[in-house]
Amino acid sequence: MSKNGLILLTPTSIAYTGTSATVSANGSVSFSACTVLSLNGVFTSDYDNYMVLWAGANSTTDIPIYRLRASGTDATASNYVTQDLTATSTTVSGTRTAASGYGWYGYTSTSKFGNTSFFYGPFLSQPTAVRLLSVNSRDGAYLQDDASTHSLSSSYDGFTITAGTGNFTGRVAVYGMRK
Repeated sequence: MSKNGLILLTPTSIAYTGTSATVSANGSVSFSACTVLSLNGVFTSDYDNYMVLWAGANSTTDIPIYRLRASGTDATASNYVTQDLTATSTTVSGTRTAASGYGWYGYTSTSKFGNTSFFYGPFLSQPTAVRLLSVNSRDGAYLQDDASTHSLSSSYDGFTITAGTGNFTGRVAVYGMRK
């Protein structure tokens, strides 16, 4: 009998540029001063959908970028479309972009952040959808809600986060959602 719930997954490998990144015994990844962090082998045929939790701090004003990854190679073409809704203070705004990755908007130097991303069907040979909910310490509290798609019908087994000119420190965990 199948049980419902989330299962913490362990990457088959990680790659990073920065000071350090390590996989803990339970499968989460701790990283320090990384400009690039890639998790491989977290999307498999075992699950269709995934939840990724990030928490930490950044040292950049650049927009962090998620990219899907297959067999150790990032999908870098401009096939990602993101609809972004942000709220800070009493201002709410929206943007739509087509780019070479899913952007996280609203980050400023040395802000603390928390991010929950839902990946829908990344391992399936179909366009991948992502829902990203993020909050950081910009202006006291900054809220971001993104809906994104990757238009190619390709299978991906992982992802990369790129910080741009700054770096990130924190922890990330990937959970598979039982079918």
